[in-house]
Amino acid sequence: MLLKKNIPIKYIFGKIKYEILFVAIYGFAIEIIYKNFNITEISIPMTVPTVLGTIISLLLAFRSNQAYDRWWEARQIWGAVVNDSRTLARQVMFLIDDPYNPDQIDGFKNRIIKRQIAWCYALAHGLRKEDPMPAIERYVSAEESESLQDYDNKHVGLIQLHARDYNNALKQGWVNPYQQIEMDATLTRLVDSMGKCERIKNTVFPSTYSLYIHLALHFFILLLPFGLVELFGFLMVPVLIVITGCFFLIEKMAIHLQDPFENKPTDTPMLTISRNIERDLKQMMRDKQMPVMVQQPDHFYVL
Repeated sequence: MLLKKNIPIKYIFGKIKYEILFVAIYGFAIEIIYKNFNITEISIPMTVPTVLGTIISLLLAFRSNQAYDRWWEARQIWGAVVNDSRTLARQVMFLIDDPYNPDQIDGFKNRIIKRQIAWCYALAHGLRKEDPMPAIERYVSAEESESLQDYDNKHVGLIQLHARDYNNALKQGWVNPYQQIEMDATLTRLVDSMGKCERIKNTVFPSTYSLYIHLALHFFILLLPFGLVELFGFLMVPVLIVITGCFFLIEKMAIHLQDPFENKPTDTPMLTISRNIERDLKQMMRDKQMPVMVQQPDHFYVL
């Protein structure tokens, strides 16, 4: 994803360089024909391309809004993933307890929290149609890694392992039923976020809508030089490039934003978010043994 505040001009115009080259050649051709052969009949009133341009502007605005809504929803979903991952780690650290088996409990907690880190990476790579196993093998045991081979979507398998451990914690008496319900509710929210991401990923933006806008835009570009040639003369070509460049950039922006999980510079930074989750959860694991300070009238005592 583009994280810089100042986007390079080279990157912007690199996306439409072939379209601009076509428009420049086409504009020069119209200019040469108009000047050298004195064919004034080819000019048309500016009203025609103006009306067509207005219609295309409305269509592009609608498409851009819809594409941005998809991108923003994806970012909101991953914001919820961050919050629920932290909630899961907090619940695991402070709700699961057994004073008679502290070492076993600590290993149990660490396994779940590391698995949650793996889940974030698995979801990110899965949405990009990449194999997540190289990224998550260091967070899960060999047994769990082998069990994930039965799942096409590894993030679904990891959620199942979470649920299995929660159920086991209830049977062992490490949590009471009310605590188990709260922990399971966090898993439900994670599953909900997972489903929302998959809905965005698998719902393709209507191809006919894109095709019609694209054809209308090219028809507008074909007509525009005939309306500009008498008004601007030799300056018609740079004016044509500026106007059409704006339309092409808006169209490209909508195309890139409509698919926020395609590993493009404009997509949702899922791996960056996953690394931030990993950092936070590891810090929470390190701080779980901090002493509790109880204030008395004149002194502090460490429990």
